[in-house]
Amino acid sequence: MKCPYCGKADTAVLDSREADDKNSIRRRRGCSICDKRFTTYERIEGIDLKVIKKDGSKEDFSRDKLRRGIVKATWKRPVSMAEIEDLIDEVERRLRLKRGLEVKSWEIGNLVINRLRKMDKLSYLLFASVYRDFESLADFKKELDRLVIESESDTDGTSSPDSDDELETVSSRIN
Repeated sequence: MKCPYCGKADTAVLDSREADDKNSIRRRRGCSICDKRFTTYERIEGIDLKVIKKDGSKEDFSRDKLRRGIVKATWKRPVSMAEIEDLIDEVERRLRLKRGLEVKSWEIGNLVINRLRKMDKLSYLLFASVYRDFESLADFKKELDRLVIESESDTDGTSSPDSDDELETVSSRIN
């Protein structure tokens, strides 16, 4: 492992333990050249999976591509990078449970959408508008109305009052 400070490869592991996510190992390292310390994380390499896109073409599953899409949907929303990483970890865990080596893009999208809906409804709506190919304002309004009705009937107390107010405000502006 190269030192991020001096670039030399003469580093040693000082401490090693399971990371908070329980899916990786946190290693504290020290450089014997510049005496600086840094942390690395070791985790299972990305899953070897082919994604079948809507047009039938196939591409390798990309954790980074998934992260970029989720980050765009949660931009300026109260969703932390840690929550995004947890979401991606959960999607990867579920994909690993699949028996085949191929998965359809809509399956990945559904895994993300279901989790985003619980985290932040507006982020969910932004992600869904791209993922479900909203073609008109009517498509957007239909999904927004469904969310407002769902929020009003939400009895488990998980929806945030601010989020519900924002949904109703957006819905009233579209009307």
